[in-house]
Amino acid sequence: MPRPRTRVYLITPPQIELAEFVPLLDKTLAAGDVACLQIRLKNPDGSEQDEAVIGAAIEAMKPIALAHDVALLLNDRPDWAQKYDCDGVHIGQQDGDYKQARAQLGDDKIIGVTCHNSKHLAMLAGDAGADYVAFGAFYPTQTKQTETVATPELLSWWQELMEPPCVAIGGITAENAAPLVTAGADFLALSSGVWQYESGPEAAIGKLNKMLDEQFATLYDRLNPEATSET
Repeated sequence: MPRPRTRVYLITPPQIELAEFVPLLDKTLAAGDVACLQIRLKNPDGSEQDEAVIGAAIEAMKPIALAHDVALLLNDRPDWAQKYDCDGVHIGQQDGDYKQARAQLGDDKIIGVTCHNSKHLAMLAGDAGADYVAFGAFYPTQTKQTETVATPELLSWWQELMEPPCVAIGGITAENAAPLVTAGADFLALSSGVWQYESGPEAAIGKLNKMLDEQFATLYDRLNPEATSET
């Protein structure tokens, strides 16, 4: 069975002005294919923002995500994801247990798990039923402090052995993402690589999708030489 095309997994900036960000988000999601949007809002010191701030952001972004057929995930907090009826949650290794999150959210919500560069953590999450596992950081990033470095080989290993999708995260841009696509990333998670792109986030989404189309066409030809020779 052919591997599905890699898609964009968009993460919000850590700090936003909601009134200004919402119309920008609408234009950005309209600029090209985006699979999901993770709301990850933090204070400048990295601490969690108040529920009132997070709740307002969810309510403002939810109709935009829905209009563009983009899944809306919340970072860290299964309880708030349930309360505000998000499509799912992304949890880190310090954000609680997957089974607790699943019990809280039910079977129809998406739950992804950060696994850093650990095969062991990824297999535990996959075996437990996580909808995706996230590996990183693949490149230096200014969005958050990272203590682990992942290699493309980790994506290939996962792709060969396990069924749940894998997300590559950490310093990814349209310019450096191609090796991760080839290695096996099902999703590319980006934040500053989109929001701080010099030509603007709409241009970043357009360039990312153009790169993914081209890269995946090349990957398909390499993996299916017989099909290529028949055309």
